[in-house]
Amino acid sequence: MYENFYGFKEEPFRLSPDSRLCFEHSSYRKAKAYMQYALHRGEGFVMVTGRPGTGKTTLIGDLVNGLTRSNVEFSRLTSTQLEADDLLRLVVLDFGIKSAGDNKAMLLHKLGQYLQRLHQEGRRPLLIIDEAQDLSASALEELRLLTNLQLNNQPLLQIFLVGQEELRDLVLSRQLEQLHQRIVAACHLKPLDEATTRDYVLHRLHHVGWEDDPRLEERIFPYVHKYSLGIPRLINLICSRLLLHGMVEELHQLGEEEIRTAIESLAVEQLLPVSLIEEGQAIRA
Repeated sequence: MYENFYGFKEEPFRLSPDSRLCFEHSSYRKAKAYMQYALHRGEGFVMVTGRPGTGKTTLIGDLVNGLTRSNVEFSRLTSTQLEADDLLRLVVLDFGIKSAGDNKAMLLHKLGQYLQRLHQEGRRPLLIIDEAQDLSASALEELRLLTNLQLNNQPLLQIFLVGQEELRDLVLSRQLEQLHQRIVAACHLKPLDEATTRDYVLHRLHHVGWEDDPRLEERIFPYVHKYSLGIPRLINLICSRLLLHGMVEELHQLGEEEIRTAIESLAVEQLLPVSLIEEGQAIRA
């Protein structure tokens, strides 16, 4: 809608993850570098955590896009509160191994054979699990045991755990001490500060062909940062609503009045974080 009104090639502030529009701020670059470092080592676990909406899934997509011409064979799963046996079966299925009706012993045998074959072909398997905070302790322990699979003293499987902040607490618990010892890198995606929020907004706009229409007054950016808490998904939500308001009112310059209107509408609809809803509703007071 508003992308046509302002002449954009596509919508710049979609809520769904899009690695094509990734903005490599400092903690994003650090997390990506840690993942690439761990890939180079080819062993153990990497743990990436962050609040919802901070770009974890975008980071995975960005990393995976860079693996398309490499020797890495990856499986990417989204955790759905799986227990150990179900997780093992899902891993086997996602790697394309036929396993209908097999018991756990046969699943492990087939997976081991598959990983050995990849190793002999010069390929390295990588398992990426998104929303890993939903896994049970027994499922995480099952993953640790999978990293015990070796050939000629070389590990056959590397695992990236990506999840919300609770994942860190789970991995640091006493019952998962052995898994904790297998982590070769751990990083946390932080919310953006005010200056980086501005850079993020302009980056996405330039990517879709923005040519200063609408003209954005500098006074909007402190509002965007404050009411998004620096979380990229909420930045997208606020900016999308601002541009929609601009389109409806046929505006080609957006400033403090327009951003206040956009935030107020989101607050009334209870789409802002709970801690900011009352403040947003009272923004015109």
